[in-house]
Amino acid sequence: MTRPGPRVAHEALPRTTTTRRPRRALLTGGRPLAQAILRRRFNLEIHGAEHFPEHGPVVVAANHIGFLDGPLMAIMSPRPVHALTKREMFKGAMGPFLSATGQIPVWRNAPDPAAIRTTLRVLRDGGAVGVFPEGTRGAGELASIEGGAAYFAMVTGATVVPLAMLGTRDPGGSLNSVPKAGTRMVMTFGAPVSFDWHAWPRRTADVRAAAQDIRTAILQTLRDAEATTGISLPGPVPPTLEKESL
Repeated sequence: MTRPGPRVAHEALPRTTTTRRPRRALLTGGRPLAQAILRRRFNLEIHGAEHFPEHGPVVVAANHIGFLDGPLMAIMSPRPVHALTKREMFKGAMGPFLSATGQIPVWRNAPDPAAIRTTLRVLRDGGAVGVFPEGTRGAGELASIEGGAAYFAMVTGATVVPLAMLGTRDPGGSLNSVPKAGTRMVMTFGAPVSFDWHAWPRRTADVRAAAQDIRTAILQTLRDAEATTGISLPGPVPPTLEKESL
């Protein structure tokens, strides 16, 4: 089905007419400085940027291996990205910064209507959001996948851009670790996946099928990135460090 315009889309279920869009000024205005800092700190490569649509709603769906994945997605993607970030991160010193840069707090272990509506608000306004379908950091192999990215794409008709993250965690490092300065890190955007806009209701079976299509796209992007760059995933987190996960 054809994706409706923003005004009509906000009236569709779930409605987002009264949902506030996340802050955007710092996410947009602060990107040049943040990008310069990251590039000075790390040997950062961006591949496949041409796959990222210049306009319209986009769901960036990535594997998740390290602490820096979210910041890199938000800052280094071709367009500013509002990444879904677990609510626990907003309780500490990072909270005000995450809010100021427009990141979206989400409960990982329970349905979160507020996060869903905020995400839909961004997409229906033509923005970009970032999702880690694995739900948490780990080996990055997408052994399992949640349906959030697929649901958002189906509700809004957004294009899904798969993203492979490599080098953001050292082999043997904890999930909270940050690689040393100068480490080579690679972000590879794969061929976009398009989904038709689905009016309410959306069937669970359809969401699951779309989620598997997204998983396949991310894995293909990951394999291509490994072959092109020579960088491999860091492997499983050592059992003694698993509890350090954020």
